[in-house]
Amino acid sequence: MPRISIYQEDDIPSPMRKLWQAFADNPFALMGLWAVTCLLILAIFGPWIAPFSPEQQDPLALLLPPSWDASGTVEHFLGTDDLGRDIFSRLLHGAHLTFGMALAIVLASLSVGFVIGSISGMMKGLKSSILSHLLDALLSIPSLLMAILVVAVMGPGLGNVFWAVGIALTPQFVRAIHQAVHEEQQKDYVTAAKLDGANSIQIFWYVIMPNVWETVIIQVTLAISAAILDIAALGFLNLGAQAPSPEWGAMVSQGLDNILTAPWTVTIPGVAILCSVLAINLVGDGLRSALSPIRN
Repeated sequence: MPRISIYQEDDIPSPMRKLWQAFADNPFALMGLWAVTCLLILAIFGPWIAPFSPEQQDPLALLLPPSWDASGTVEHFLGTDDLGRDIFSRLLHGAHLTFGMALAIVLASLSVGFVIGSISGMMKGLKSSILSHLLDALLSIPSLLMAILVVAVMGPGLGNVFWAVGIALTPQFVRAIHQAVHEEQQKDYVTAAKLDGANSIQIFWYVIMPNVWETVIIQVTLAISAAILDIAALGFLNLGAQAPSPEWGAMVSQGLDNILTAPWTVTIPGVAILCSVLAINLVGDGLRSALSPIRN
């Protein structure tokens, strides 16, 4: 008679372990995760790591190239701008502004969108249809254009950017969660829960929500990259952060006048924006691929 080990059940991987294994099998997603982790650390501790103040000027080091150039110095690793401000220090402070604000905006938009989308998704009939068409109309407007419209009404400034981008991203969360909840309501296991006597709150929290988290996670990753681009774009258009703010989009705008003589003043913050968005999108694609087989 074959022996049956009492530890066989312990060898069955949990859903979180399956998710991590599927995610780690994607080298690009793993690379993106490391990049996002480093970016998050810089966003939190950047102001303390920076060797100089973001507004500190050095008249003897105007437009100093990065250290890998023959004319560069180690003291100013990524060079200086036309006012002698250290670009590396400004970049670290900018990570605190751009990436940190993007996370705060997404969390706020997710909270509002989750409540509205969940309630509307549980509705049926005319109310659900009207809200669905209203969301389609709002989503037909690009988020950046909507943010520009809001800033045009409220006025430029970093504080108003929070509200502008948040208002622009909230309909995306409402639509995604509304559609996911509405589709789950048509499933057989929801009908079975109703027949078992579960009320609407129990059905939503214990039956529908476990199958909606995939949509929420994917939407969050998309929204963070969109928020970074919108914040940087508003800063570049002088509608968001104002000089001498070290926000990345504003840094690109401030360096345009010297793009021919000192291209690093534009390319370095531009590359920071590109790498941040790319890393977040890699993580989002990895999560999407890892979640699909687990759900199926």
